[in-house]
Amino acid sequence: MINTSYIYLDNASTTRVDDKVIKEMIPFMSEFYGNSSSSHALGIETNKNIIIARQNVAKLFNAEPKEIIFTSGATEAINTIFKGLVASNRTKRSQIITVTTEHSAVLDTCKYLEEIGVDVIYMPVLESGLIDLCELRKVISEKTLLVSVMLVNNETGVIQPVKEVTEIAREFGALMMTDATQAVGKISIDVQDIDVDYLVFSGHKFHGPKGIGGYYHNSKAFNFQPLIHGGGQEKGRRSGTLNVPGIIGLGKSCEICLNEIEKNKSSIKKLRDLLENELLVIEGAFINGDKENRVYNILNISFPDIEADILIKMLNNICVSNGSACHSELIEPSHVLRAMGLSNKDAFSSIRFSLSKYNTEDEILYTIKKVKEIIYQLKTSNYA
Repeated sequence: MINTSYIYLDNASTTRVDDKVIKEMIPFMSEFYGNSSSSHALGIETNKNIIIARQNVAKLFNAEPKEIIFTSGATEAINTIFKGLVASNRTKRSQIITVTTEHSAVLDTCKYLEEIGVDVIYMPVLESGLIDLCELRKVISEKTLLVSVMLVNNETGVIQPVKEVTEIAREFGALMMTDATQAVGKISIDVQDIDVDYLVFSGHKFHGPKGIGGYYHNSKAFNFQPLIHGGGQEKGRRSGTLNVPGIIGLGKSCEICLNEIEKNKSSIKKLRDLLENELLVIEGAFINGDKENRVYNILNISFPDIEADILIKMLNNICVSNGSACHSELIEPSHVLRAMGLSNKDAFSSIRFSLSKYNTEDEILYTIKKVKEIIYQLKTSNYA
């Protein structure tokens, strides 16, 4: 049956919390409410569960539990890594390399660092949204402190060759960070294989609670100054009373992802492909981003001569996006699509559909029907 209240196809923005995650969290807001840093019995019992949650997160990435640091989410983790590395750097390395299609959490942090004297290089991308590794070799040098390339783009779903980027960074002695916020729970991530120094994630992107996330810190990598000082929690890397219910929920989300990832990939891809194939029938419609190197739950599609904002409003209870939710109130074209070479007009005509395990075939068929009806209506009205 179709959920007549909402058809939610904006899962790259945030996701519904899994019922099993909620069930796991509830006792830690009632029965086990102790501070995990306390030495009394309730604190010790709470901390035991924090340890299990950290193990579950680490297992999802093939990391060691001690390499997982909890934060309020990916944005805090990104700020922590960038600013911490710059503040702690005592070498001649004064350069950061990132990509023009990164999330604003990376780009805005880099703009701040530029203001305090850091040299930042913003790598362009090809029309596919992929970076050019040859161009990276041209700009990287012994001055490079950090290379930051997101694993999966939040608007197009394009998967960047992070392992190959890391190999290049290693040749020049640079550190490597990847924003894996959109990748976790969708594709398998092995930090030993991709060999990054830092990897960022956020729970609410994979059916966990909001307000919790963190980063993987390779135990062999540079240990920088923390962004937040205080009680010395997280081994001094992130002070502040731990968000116990959030951490428990995050750990459970990671455990579920590990068990469901292959099953979800098959079912969600089937729905995404159905949606994509039917919408491409619309005259002029085209996909944004590399069709081979992308995650299976995101579809970014342009409908020329149709304003995305108008289409989104007319879709009413079908929740979709015209780009990153962080910039949803800005009346400007997607910086990701513009970096890929789209005109302002085509960027303004683009919509992102992002699916999850909770979507159904009935919902997708209904969405296809409504999109086609609305676009036909707009093209045959005075609007066109």
